[in-house]
Amino acid sequence: MGHTRRRAHRVARLVAIGAVVCGGLMVSQAAADGSPAHKSGGDPTRALGARDTRDAELARSLVDKLGTSRTAGGWIGADGRAVVAVTDEAAAEEVTRAGARAKQVRYSMRQLRSATDTLRAAPRVAGTAWAVDATTNKVVVLGDSTVSTDQWSRMKGVAAEIGGEVRMERTTGSFTTRTAGAEPIFTQGGRCSAGFNVTNGQAGFILTAGHCGPNGTPWFADNQGNTTVGTTVRSDFPGSDFSLVQYQNADLDQSSVLNVGNGQIVRITGAADPVVGQQVSRSGSTSGLRSGEVTALNATVNYPEGTVSGLIQTNVCAEPGDSGGPLFAQNVALGVTSGGTGDCTSGGVTFFQPVTKALTALGVSIPNAPASDGGDAAAGAAPTTPANGANGAGAPVAPGGAGGQVSPIIPGTQGDTSSLAGIVSYAESLGPGLALIGAGLLGFLATLVIRPGRRRYSGYSTRWG
Repeated sequence: MGHTRRRAHRVARLVAIGAVVCGGLMVSQAAADGSPAHKSGGDPTRALGARDTRDAELARSLVDKLGTSRTAGGWIGADGRAVVAVTDEAAAEEVTRAGARAKQVRYSMRQLRSATDTLRAAPRVAGTAWAVDATTNKVVVLGDSTVSTDQWSRMKGVAAEIGGEVRMERTTGSFTTRTAGAEPIFTQGGRCSAGFNVTNGQAGFILTAGHCGPNGTPWFADNQGNTTVGTTVRSDFPGSDFSLVQYQNADLDQSSVLNVGNGQIVRITGAADPVVGQQVSRSGSTSGLRSGEVTALNATVNYPEGTVSGLIQTNVCAEPGDSGGPLFAQNVALGVTSGGTGDCTSGGVTFFQPVTKALTALGVSIPNAPASDGGDAAAGAAPTTPANGANGAGAPVAPGGAGGQVSPIIPGTQGDTSSLAGIVSYAESLGPGLALIGAGLLGFLATLVIRPGRRRYSGYSTRWG
């Protein structure tokens, strides 16, 4: 009987130790998970990595160096490497030496842009859009459900005159602006999403979509109009799609932090132009945080209200009310939501106004970002040939790392102390593991205090000797 009690005691002690070990592993895993959960149509995707930014800059710099007559764009391949389309062997060798992969193609970017110029000069057809698809070396023309058979036939005729560099495709739904970020801002009869906070060095502004409202449009933080946000002081739409709302409420946060929903924040430290294939995220006041990738650049969309050119095309979904919301990669600003087709249930195509063009046109910058904001060497992009493990100026790096920049801070991940919600979320993620550790320690202490009793028999010694 005593042997049975002692075996049970040893088993209890082993179980307690196992609980402490398992709890420690759970806490370590929760603490190490420093990536935000992104959604694309409701499905999670991989977190954004610093390599995306480095390869995007590598592809962009090679295209700029070799020129539009020898290249036809660059993108991030399925393996994460930079790919550059080239038209001759010498250019291919130079791309390879730089560390990217070369793909030899038939049409140069100069020829593809000539095709888009011809399409733009043709009679305008609302419900159509086009962009250069660098991965297929084609100009892809899209026609939504509002384009009639006769209109589509005329567009096909224009494409046939251009030649083989144009591909025609029909799409479901209709191309619309997304008026109905990440915070919602309200005006009479409409709602948009705030994009990025910007400054001219003297005053604070919100960068959002131009179609959200003309000059003089008042904006509020609530649908009842009780809390004033500011007034639109510059709007550019159509043609481009950006506007500037000047803050009139000093109590509102005018920093470079984005509220992307569910207690999550991202700190923006610079701006850059994206590259095809780059993993991106966007946030809006209707559909929240979503992610996907850039599918084309310099896109043209013929909205019912007018034509907008120079847009970023993506497969990230958006819905009415998401207009003006931010597009970003890590802590680098890329664009503001313009419009598109589809929704976040069935998916779709969404277009974004590039941030760099808007910042330059408006004479503003991201607060506390490097002075190169909006320039060709935009902040947040890593150097073309970085040292091992090094980031370029303005590139996202770990807190306390080189450059002193701040990585995205997401409540519930390692290092977040930005808000009470973040602390609570972080504690919740560690809770199960800590509870298991606590239970294991209590069990272990109990085995030390409570020892199995020994029965003593009369007339017999309890020990040998």
